Amino acid sequence: MPELSDGPETGLVHVRMPTYKRPELLRRALTSLQQQTWDNWVCDIYDDDPDAAGGEVVRELADPRIHYTQNKPQKYASANINACFSLSNPRDADYFCVLEDDNYMLPAFMAENIAVIHDHKVNLVLRNQITEFNSHVEVPTLSTEGVLDHLFKEGLYTPEMFRLSLIMGIGVSNGGLFWTRHTKSPIEITCTCTAVLQEYIRTFILTEPIYVAMKPLAVWMENEAATTRNGGDKAAYMQRELNLKRAIQTLQRATWKATPAEVRHQFLAHPAFTTPPQARERGLIKARLGGLLPKTVSVRDAVELTLRGSLIRFGGKTDADFEALVKNQGL
Repeated sequence: MPELSDGPETGLVHVRMPTYKRPELLRRALTSLQQQTWDNWVCDIYDDDPDAAGGEVVRELADPRIHYTQNKPQKYASANINACFSLSNPRDADYFCVLEDDNYMLPAFMAENIAVIHDHKVNLVLRNQITEFNSHVEVPTLSTEGVLDHLFKEGLYTPEMFRLSLIMGIGVSNGGLFWTRHTKSPIEITCTCTAVLQEYIRTFILTEPIYVAMKPLAVWMENEAATTRNGGDKAAYMQRELNLKRAIQTLQRATWKATPAEVRHQFLAHPAFTTPPQARERGLIKARLGGLLPKTVSVRDAVELTLRGSLIRFGGKTDADFEALVKNQGL
C-alpha cells in the first residue's frame, strides 16, 4: 500500500504552469485555479516569454498563492513543460499537477482527484478531460466526450496494463495527471524530445499503479495548428512527423514485447479498454506487430497499414538518448 499524504480535508496542491506569450489564456487558466473548491493550493508560473507578458497578468490578479518566474535563459516549449513534472518538492506540497496556459480546470478538479487518491490508495491519478475547439471565436465549442472515453475504463491500472494504451492512443495526457509527494514514477523525461512525445514516454515509464478517473474535470484546447512542431517547410515538417511516429512505434513495440503471452492473446477483446477491437488491431498492424492474417481488419487495410508502418520504421529516425531510455526501462 502506498504512503498517502494528508487527509481529504487538508493538503497543499502545487500547480506548475508553463506559459509563453498567451496572457489572456494565462488569465483564464489562473482564474480556473481561483475557482477551485479546494483552496489550499500554490501555483508557480514559468514564463518563457522574453517580454514577460505573463508577469502583468500575475500583478493584476494579486493573488499571494500565485508566484511568477521569467525563464532566463528561455527553455522553449518542450523543456519548459517537462521541468514542471519534476518530483522535487520545494513548496513542501502534498499533491501536484501541471496546467498549461491554454488549458483550464473545472472547479472540482483538485478536490475530486484528492478524494480518488485516498479512496483508492494510489499516488497517481489520470483525470479525463473535455476538448475545446474553435478557441479563436468568442464562445468556443466544447466536446461532449472526454479525451479518454475511447481508450480507458474507470479504474485502477497496473503499469503493465496501462502501457498497452500506447497501441491505441497516447495514454497520459499532461493536463489530466495528478500525483502525490510519494510518487516514485519518473514522470520528468530524461531525453530530448518534443512536448507531444513526452506524453507517450510518460505512459511508457510509469512504474506504479495509476487510477483512471473518467469524469471530465479539465479542459484541453486543441491547438495543434499553432504548435512549433508544424512550422517550417513541408519536407522538414514531414520528417519531424516521421521521427515522432518512429519513436511512438518504438515504444509500442517495446511494450508489446514485454506483455505476457496470455494478455497479448486476449488483447483485441480485453475488458480493460474501451477501444473497439478493429482499432486495437489497426494499432498493432501499423506498429508492425500484427499477425499473418488480420482478424477484424480487411486484408486491403492491413496491407496499407503495414506499408505505412514500414515507412515509419525505415523513414523515421530516433535519437540515441531516446533509444537509451527505452533500453534502460528494462521491460
